Amino acid sequence: MTDFTLDPRLAGDTIAIGDLPLCSVLLLDDARFPWFVLVPRRAGLTEITDLPPDEAATLMQEMRIATGVMQSLAKPDKVNLGALGNLVSQLHIHVVGRFRSDPAWPGPVWGHGTRTPYPPHAAAQLVERARALFQAA
Repeated sequence: MTDFTLDPRLAGDTIAIGDLPLCSVLLLDDARFPWFVLVPRRAGLTEITDLPPDEAATLMQEMRIATGVMQSLAKPDKVNLGALGNLVSQLHIHVVGRFRSDPAWPGPVWGHGTRTPYPPHAAAQLVERARALFQAA
C-alpha cells in the first residue's frame, strides 16, 4: 500500500472523509448532488476485476456501507453506483444520491452542467456528519 497515490484529478475534485479497511472515502465537491467516491488504496488498479477475490468482496461490502450512509445522510430517491474510469483510470467507485428533483434527473450526472463546489462551512458540516455515519456503520 505504500506506493498508492490518489489520482490528482480525484484529489482536486474531492474532500477526504476517511478510510474504510480497503477504500479511501471521498466527498465529490459538487453541491448539486450528494456524491461519495470510494478509492481502493492499491496501486495500479483500473478495473474491479484487478482486485483479488477477497478484496473484491471487501469492496462490495464497502459499497454497501457507503450506500447505507448515503441513504441515511441524504435520503435520496435512488442511489447510483458506477465505476466508469473514462477520465480517471485509477479504480474508483461513485456512490451518487439521486433525487427526482435534481438537475440531471432522470439522466446521468456525468457531464451534466458545471460542478458547483460546496461553501466551506457546508462542506465541513457534511463531512462531519458523513464521518460519524461511516464510523457507526
